[in-house]
Amino acid sequence: MEAPSSGIDVSKDKLIVYFQGKLYEFTNDRQGFEEIRKILPKGCKVGIESTGVYHVNLAKYLNNEYDVRIINPFILKKFKGFRGKKSDKNDAKKLAEIVVSMGSEFVTSDARELTSQWDFTTRSIARVKNRLRRDLVLLGYSSLSKRNLEEVLRGGGDSIVMSEVRFLLEELERLEGRKREIEDRLRELVPKDSLIFTIPGIGKTLGCIILARVGDVKRFSDKKRFVAYCGLDPVVESSGKSVITRGISKRGDAVLRRAFYLAALTAIKVNPVIKRFYEEHKGRLRGRKLIIACARKLAIITWAVLYYNKPFDASE
Repeated sequence: MEAPSSGIDVSKDKLIVYFQGKLYEFTNDRQGFEEIRKILPKGCKVGIESTGVYHVNLAKYLNNEYDVRIINPFILKKFKGFRGKKSDKNDAKKLAEIVVSMGSEFVTSDARELTSQWDFTTRSIARVKNRLRRDLVLLGYSSLSKRNLEEVLRGGGDSIVMSEVRFLLEELERLEGRKREIEDRLRELVPKDSLIFTIPGIGKTLGCIILARVGDVKRFSDKKRFVAYCGLDPVVESSGKSVITRGISKRGDAVLRRAFYLAALTAIKVNPVIKRFYEEHKGRLRGRKLIIACARKLAIITWAVLYYNKPFDASE
């Protein structure tokens, strides 16, 4: 017997629940979560739109007893386009309708939360390094390197810039330590035998991040949907006989998109398929656009490996 489905529209303060033709309103807190448990039978499919951080505690609370599906806002937005006006009540009903055909996704797991922390920490490290480069230029150095930093620190001094350099180096050490902790924990939570690790260019860390963000790849019935979820789908505009590609949509999962971009930087050197793709397109595309195109190709390969459960094969 097919499990019943429910949709929950989440906002900062309230929860609108649609179940079997009825609407309920509860507070977005522990008391509201308990009220939801009273009306939904165990095993029920529950669709919740991903809304910043406001849905996370609810999803974690329900995850043990219900089949919780986190719906990407982009999917719901497309659904709204042909199903009427937006409202909290309508959204709850639409979520219940969508969830019937959606696969499961472990977005509420510790693994996914760690990927968000990893992304924040990685971007923080980049900002600190950029600031250090700026400070070294002010001190007469052309680049950020270990040698230059050691020379600056040996010179000493109590200038305002030197004080910031010392502070930034301490901050950088702290952030890099945290990044290593997150990566170690991720490797413990994500299956080590996943076929994603057969794809050259996708190492242990980025492989774990991609797996944690994707969840159940069976949700994506074709490669185009997967690429769109990653935000790597091209934006194409047509006017008369002209067709113009204007970059990528960036409407999908930003962490997943960055993970594929970083993986592509390695894949163009070690993955025969991506390397060949890079060589074939470098005359038409350059710089970041070419790397993004390689990232999109790598995402398609990843989808195929995981969806069909077959190891990477460069001949296919």
